[in-house]
Amino acid sequence: MLIRLLSLLLILASFSAQAKERFLGPRTEEVKSNKGKIYLFYGWNSGWYTNSNIRFQGDNYDFVLNDVVAHDRQTAFDFGTYFNPSTITIPQTNFRIGFFINHKIDISFGIDHMKYVMDQGQRTTITGSIDNETIYNGNYSDDDIVLDEDFLTFEHTDGLNYLNFEITRNDNLLKALNIRSNEDKIKLDFLVGFGAGGMLPRSNIMLMENVRHDEFHLAGYGIDVKTGLNLSLFKHFYLRSELKGGFAHLTDIRTTPSKSDRARQRFLFGQLNFMVGFSINPFN
Repeated sequence: MLIRLLSLLLILASFSAQAKERFLGPRTEEVKSNKGKIYLFYGWNSGWYTNSNIRFQGDNYDFVLNDVVAHDRQTAFDFGTYFNPSTITIPQTNFRIGFFINHKIDISFGIDHMKYVMDQGQRTTITGSIDNETIYNGNYSDDDIVLDEDFLTFEHTDGLNYLNFEITRNDNLLKALNIRSNEDKIKLDFLVGFGAGGMLPRSNIMLMENVRHDEFHLAGYGIDVKTGLNLSLFKHFYLRSELKGGFAHLTDIRTTPSKSDRARQRFLFGQLNFMVGFSINPFN
């Protein structure tokens, strides 16, 4: 009889203005809606990138490097580096602030501070033309070339900054598995979401001994999808792990101080993120 009564209360409560839910745990507890909750996350990521074709254009060159290989550059853990405010952007980091528009859906803004480093010394092919006073002067058609430091260093290491908005759905995994818990103490949510935003890299590129450009520049856009788990402790503290995948299209990479020198590339990226956070709900 008690279980039937609680089930009826759940159905009625789902239509209430405050969207409250009730569930059977160690004791019958009232669970407040997430609506209006504000959260903040900070953490770190490891990344992966697919090979990409990179096109370089300038006043005296226009060529493409094919299937360029690159990796991330996560900093080895050191407490002073990871938690000192003056060195906080040296590791690959994630920051996110969000707001629940209802019990399950939140919208958020985040900065994914990734690092993209072309593998130095790799052998690839080049197509196009170079007309300058260097040893690389000539016309190319899928010719072999070694990407040594004299020809090119190519990095987005301060960094490959993805500024994005995301929409995320949060489902109580323990409740879905019929595992009893007190949500005021522990709660495990399954996450799925998607997002889009702009790419704002600060690139470190040296091309054929040209002066490098070393400023933040809006270079393109990205889109992403993600899934993950969010462990809530005592309602306000979070541990979160995410697997995120996306597409980056950098259409306007600055390579030198000259505005006529540009590069472009597109690639898929992946992230494994671990974050800590907290939340408040000023409306509950």
